[in-house]
Amino acid sequence: MATAPELRPELENGDRLTREEFHRRYELRPDIKKAEFIDGVVYVASPSRWVKRGKHQVLVVFWLTSYAVDKPELGIGDKDTVYLTGGHEVQPDAILFRLTGPRRGARVTDDDYIEGAPELVVEVAASSASYDLHDKKEAYRRAGVPEYIAWRVLDNAIDWFRRRDGEYILVEPDANGVIESEVFLGLRLNVAAMLAGDRAGVAAALGRRG
Repeated sequence: MATAPELRPELENGDRLTREEFHRRYELRPDIKKAEFIDGVVYVASPSRWVKRGKHQVLVVFWLTSYAVDKPELGIGDKDTVYLTGGHEVQPDAILFRLTGPRRGARVTDDDYIEGAPELVVEVAASSASYDLHDKKEAYRRAGVPEYIAWRVLDNAIDWFRRRDGEYILVEPDANGVIESEVFLGLRLNVAAMLAGDRAGVAAALGRRG
């Protein structure tokens, strides 16, 4: 007697669920590589392409890893699940957060997820029309993420937002084309080098002083 095929739960863009039900369905769908839950709505990502997203995300992780190589108190996330305040469940392209200390904004849960507001979040977005610059950015702001970076690939631009009085303000590069984090001393981004895919230039900015 043939066994009936196991039915997989539905999980589609626009579904409105509780966060608990979203998480349950997502865990039962290994065929879905990335799905997020923001303000009660499910967002299922399209398959990731290397030129449009993958190589940029790898460069971001390279930048953060180069900075944190001698800083064991810091954790780097690469598309890891984050439970944000407000019932959101997201998978940022990269995060940097403190593993220890009284100022940490996020923690690793007993079941190995990240909970809270990472100090720095980076997303590789298609353009300014992406939900990374709208619904998701708003979720990060409300959750208290101090610094948020969005790399708008199609627009060839990088936006660095800093939280001030509960709102995000856009930070401009200095005269050298560099932005430095307020949360992580010495974490500097050479915007032009990052946009050009210049790994040496990205790494060099981390060693610059003044």
